[in-house]
Amino acid sequence: MEPQLQALMPLAIFAFVSSITPGPNNIMLTSSGIVFGFARSIPHMLGITVGFGVLLALCAAGIGSLVMAVPSIHTALKLIGSAYLLYLAWNLRSMAFREAESSSARPMSFFGAAAFQFANPKAWVMAITGASAFLPGIQPAALAIAVFCIIFCAVNLPCISVWAGTGAALRRYLTQPLWQRLFCALMVALTVYSAIAIWL
Repeated sequence: MEPQLQALMPLAIFAFVSSITPGPNNIMLTSSGIVFGFARSIPHMLGITVGFGVLLALCAAGIGSLVMAVPSIHTALKLIGSAYLLYLAWNLRSMAFREAESSSARPMSFFGAAAFQFANPKAWVMAITGASAFLPGIQPAALAIAVFCIIFCAVNLPCISVWAGTGAALRRYLTQPLWQRLFCALMVALTVYSAIAIWL
């Protein structure tokens, strides 16, 4: 049992590194933390982790490699993901933080965040790489997939929460309209870059 437990450490490290680094989810969570605060971003965070957990299970079962091997499906995922990120950037460009509480703006829903994982190329790469390189060698296979998903998601949620928390912490300092506009411009630029990076 001890060698099997030791084999889980590389999985946890991979989950941490891939979850904490910048990507569409983390950029969106930072924006959500700034605009809506940490508490209102919780459904967004949970949706990411649950949706990603489902994606992990599918990839561990072998479906992920099959999907990515079909060029038309791969291209469709890129199109959907980049289109959504550009749509998000368009909305971010004119969003005023102090108006968010009273406006019709809403943070991303649990189901919206979960569904976005299937159009997020970084999530697919993380899931397929993790399943191919770090799936525990235990039996039965269903138990291995369950352990894989639980460990990855247990690491993923705190990591993405850091980004939402950072946004919420910055919220209190961005009270001046000039700083709000500058930070909004930065977030828009990063979101547009994420949409472009999908094709690189």
